[in-house]
Amino acid sequence: MDNMIFGIRPVMEAIETGKQIAKIYLKQGADGELFHKLARLIKQHDIFVQWVPTERLNRFTQKNHQGVVALCAAIEFADFEKTIENILQTTTNPLVIILDGVTDVRNFGAIARSAECAGANAVIMPAKGAAPINADAVKTSSGALNIIPVCRVSNLKTAVFYLKSAEFQIIAASEKAEKLYYNVNYLKPTAIIMGAEGTGISHTNIALCDEQVKIPVCGKINSLNVSAAASVLMFETVRQKQVNKQVHGIE
Repeated sequence: MDNMIFGIRPVMEAIETGKQIAKIYLKQGADGELFHKLARLIKQHDIFVQWVPTERLNRFTQKNHQGVVALCAAIEFADFEKTIENILQTTTNPLVIILDGVTDVRNFGAIARSAECAGANAVIMPAKGAAPINADAVKTSSGALNIIPVCRVSNLKTAVFYLKSAEFQIIAASEKAEKLYYNVNYLKPTAIIMGAEGTGISHTNIALCDEQVKIPVCGKINSLNVSAAASVLMFETVRQKQVNKQVHGIE
């Protein structure tokens, strides 16, 4: 795998030089001064870690991995605050997508593709508990992940607070909501939060939202796939902006 780094010192060097690390696998029960130094460095940079048996690491490589394998992200992450500042300076009625616990690579890639097509300005994801940004994600996105800024934040709640302070309205997609998604005015700075299928958006982030909306369904299955649901909401923002442009000549 060309996106893999293994060995304690090579992984430490990669972190210290700013290499974009998607995930690090550590050997269960590993010990030693250098290993603990690596663990502190990982924690300092909020990198997602999974503790696994040696057999799992051996499936990555038969070389001397020293109990450490790091998978590098396939893209360069954008700085969150700088990205939002730039969006507000250059865009009228911006749209950003927040992913709360979306861990499936194909869903993530599909959402990124729809976001780029809908003219969204950024995708925001947590550093931990999110889909890995690998070659499969980029492929599923049809290259959108190389176009739209992707911001990885250490604390999603803090990111939502920041957006609210920047006068973004926060819209949560929830099948439990009363309001229908098209009864919201998206003609202002908007952040749409999409949660993982099954668990949905965290209670912490739901509490910070200005609106909760749902997509009406007519079949026996009571909800859409998260990537499909995200597309529906994003293209409602496109529809409203197009109508506004036609009626008032304003985007």
